[in-house]
Amino acid sequence: MIIRDILNMKGGAIFSIAAAGRVCDAVSMMVKHDIGSLVVNDSERMIGMLTFREVLKAVDAQSGNLADLRVRDVMVANPVSAGPTDTIAQLRIVMTQQHVRYLPITEAGKLLGVISFHDVAKAVINETSFENRLLRRYIKNTPDTDDA
Repeated sequence: MIIRDILNMKGGAIFSIAAAGRVCDAVSMMVKHDIGSLVVNDSERMIGMLTFREVLKAVDAQSGNLADLRVRDVMVANPVSAGPTDTIAQLRIVMTQQHVRYLPITEAGKLLGVISFHDVAKAVINETSFENRLLRRYIKNTPDTDDA
């Protein structure tokens, strides 16, 4: 399975915020949509990612006061990304080595979506279930050669 397949399954919703946006507004958006990351934009171009990890670091550093903190001050600038033709195996390696749970998927400089580690796990489960069904069907329909 390739990453484009996962993007097609999950849909095309991309949640984003401007770099000049407030972190407290980003937190509200993440809570409202039950998501763990936001793409950070500047003039319609992705310049970073904000995840709950960066938000928690900011909460700790600011002693809980996020009122005036801007997204650009805590985001991950120029995040690592993957392409739509990469495989799940390649994506898992990148996510594990880079220690990221959310990975932007880009093609020719255009953001196609964001894949989470949860999306990868769900795709692996679906793929494994499909393969198991095919194997069961194959075994069920294979003649028993011991009776000959």
